[in-house]
Amino acid sequence: MKYLLPVLPLIIGFILDTVLGDPYSMPHPVRLIGNMISACEKKVRETMPRNLRLGGTLLAIAVSVTSFAVSLFIVIIAYMISPVLGVMAEGVLCYYLIAAKCLKTESMKVHKAIAGNDTEGARKAVSMIVGRDTERLDEKGIIKAAVETVAENTSDGVTAPVMFMALGGAPLGFFYKAVNTMDSMIGYKNEKYAEIGRTAAKLDDVLNYIPSRLTALAMTAAAFILGYDGKGAYNIWKRDRRNHASPNSAQTESACAGALGVQLAGDAYYFGELHKKPYIGDKKREIENGDIVRANRLMYGSALIITAISVILRSIIIGGLS
Repeated sequence: MKYLLPVLPLIIGFILDTVLGDPYSMPHPVRLIGNMISACEKKVRETMPRNLRLGGTLLAIAVSVTSFAVSLFIVIIAYMISPVLGVMAEGVLCYYLIAAKCLKTESMKVHKAIAGNDTEGARKAVSMIVGRDTERLDEKGIIKAAVETVAENTSDGVTAPVMFMALGGAPLGFFYKAVNTMDSMIGYKNEKYAEIGRTAAKLDDVLNYIPSRLTALAMTAAAFILGYDGKGAYNIWKRDRRNHASPNSAQTESACAGALGVQLAGDAYYFGELHKKPYIGDKKREIENGDIVRANRLMYGSALIITAISVILRSIIIGGLS
């Protein structure tokens, strides 16, 4: 039992996400974190307009520490009342941190619209899950954007939270999620966010450095298991994993591109400004709508591999210390 108890919340969280996905009709802790980020950003801009970098650092500390502390308080109180309540409460918190089902659901909305020849609907659907401008995207550009976001968020939204929860339970998972959410909201390198979002972006780079690389290797293994081009996934990862301004984003994108035999990335518009970006992968064939489905299979394969390893390691480490 001492080996099982520490990993039950993580297992419960993964199963709940696989079955239920995000509860859109219920209050979501990550949305609350997003609201806190917006409120703090507004306050910093009002009170520290001439020192946004310092204000952004204080914002990053406040949001990440608060997210960690609140989740830690909930977990401690629940376990003090009852071990069963503690496992259930932490399991629900873990569930909120894993976004595999949501990622699949939202990307498959793009797939469904493309399959129905509804390019405008697909463009609208993909705009909900990518940070780039989507008005100029044609059908292949829409598909590529969907595949890229599934590949990148396999780490950010699924495996990285699992790894942090394996190390420090739901509280450490919330610390990671707070930083990752800040990066997605204010971590842009443009005039508006370059100063205020600098600390959040740098911290996100540090936290994702190891998870993104381990996820790329897991995705390569998943490619072999699923019958995709595992050798190509590894070779393209080795070659193109640095083809991005972020040290982490191209890790899983390159593995996915190699596994599917398609070319990803390239130039894109953000906030009306063209950003020149290198390509990732070789164009062995044209990208197609079915690649969204294949990317999701790679995402779940990678998630299962990382979760299984995380469960085993957490069981051994925590169980051995108890």
